[in-house]
Amino acid sequence: MGRAGFGVAAGCAAATCAIAAVLVARRAAARARWRRAVALLREFEEGCATPPARLRQVVDAMVVEMHAGLASDGGSKLKMLLTFVDALPNGDEEGVYYAIDLGGTDFRVLRIEVGAGSVILNQKVESQAIPEELMGTSEDLFNFVALTLKNFVEKDEQKALGFTFSFPVRQNSVSSGSLIRWTKGFSVGDTVGKDVAQCLDEALARCGLDIRVTALVNDTVGTLALGHYYDEDTVAAVIIGAGTNACYVERTDAIIKCQGLLTNSGGMVVNMEWGNFWSSHLPRTTYDISLDDETQNRNDQGFEKMISGMYLGEIARLVLHRMAQESDVFGDAADSLSTPFILSTPFLAAMREDDSPDLSEVQRILQEHLKIPSAPLKTRRLVVKICDIVTRRAARLAAAGIVGILKKLGRDGSAGAASSSGRTRDQPKRTVVAIEGSLYQGYPVFKEYLDEALVEILGEEVARTLTLRVTEDGSGTGAALLAAVNSSNRQQQQGGGGGSI
Repeated sequence: MGRAGFGVAAGCAAATCAIAAVLVARRAAARARWRRAVALLREFEEGCATPPARLRQVVDAMVVEMHAGLASDGGSKLKMLLTFVDALPNGDEEGVYYAIDLGGTDFRVLRIEVGAGSVILNQKVESQAIPEELMGTSEDLFNFVALTLKNFVEKDEQKALGFTFSFPVRQNSVSSGSLIRWTKGFSVGDTVGKDVAQCLDEALARCGLDIRVTALVNDTVGTLALGHYYDEDTVAAVIIGAGTNACYVERTDAIIKCQGLLTNSGGMVVNMEWGNFWSSHLPRTTYDISLDDETQNRNDQGFEKMISGMYLGEIARLVLHRMAQESDVFGDAADSLSTPFILSTPFLAAMREDDSPDLSEVQRILQEHLKIPSAPLKTRRLVVKICDIVTRRAARLAAAGIVGILKKLGRDGSAGAASSSGRTRDQPKRTVVAIEGSLYQGYPVFKEYLDEALVEILGEEVARTLTLRVTEDGSGTGAALLAAVNSSNRQQQQGGGGGSI
């Protein structure tokens, strides 16, 4: 019995040791997996780093590319498209004006009544979806748009029309331009290469409506116009939403590729198409390369893919997916995280801004949208950190882009720096940049990081002279105001000059 009891005891001890060894091994494996997840996080954070010195390199690269794009078509990734807008609204506009805002499968028609002193007396807006069966030919599309406007226009009013067409267009004049290509999944086969303003004018004539396109613009130019309407120190506009772009007022004599071009004001609005900006100084990671490989416009829109809402959630998903594959911190969720674009940027923003003690919103999004049933609190904190890294890099790069425009215009405080004679630099001018888009307007952390980076790059003194003014609905209202500036009535009143720029 003694021997038997000893044998049982020895067997129990061995089993206990074996169980303990398994538990120790599991804990060691879990710690190793966690260390791998943290290592991937640190590697991503380092790859996305945007210290002030690097941001200043991006600023300088932006200025170089702006000069190259102004010198010749194709000379830069920045298209620097001429808009032929050489007069902006200044608050003297009066009367009733219309606008069409076409930027996707929905469009809007607008009627605004303005009074002197930058006052919008009345505004009426209607939205209309474009039926899929009308997306076959340009005639079908523009007939539908024209008929919608006809039913909207009130009788016996002056007929000046602004047309916001938010696709890449090569302008021939302030009221005409040919479509370069469709974007945003929008496609009407026979429209590429055609003058879209002429297409609309012809459709308006066919339906018996006595109104013609007076100003053809994109949403960025409309935003600048509306910003300038309220504040004449507005010299640029930036959109940071699902996509991103910028435009600004350039001196005509600096537009080398159009030497001899004359304008009424000596200046012209240039559409940068800055989403396509690229520089080796941009902090590109393996995840950015993977994202680019997923997209139809591979090797294009490199700047946009780092800073706009269409892509930020996807960058975070790629990081999470790799973590799921290599660290097992999300359990068996690698498959659910393998679906491209399953994590949208609004979800990324909601997780980053979750300030609850247990990160309950992060838990809900992981469960409901990413099919991750249970993630410990420390894993949820890891997710928030990834969202923060993606957001911070995007906002700071957008800030560098804005400073690039200011530097090109000599408004960043660097022009007139103290010379060897000891003379102090000139006082920088007050500068307003009109800004629109869901990331800046609807994501407080993004705005905070962007504003912070502006101060770091410019310094506090110069940053105080810069105002970023949120400008609502420049794509619609701004286009109507440009119609006012460029209408024949307006030109007669101003002797052909339009508003100041």
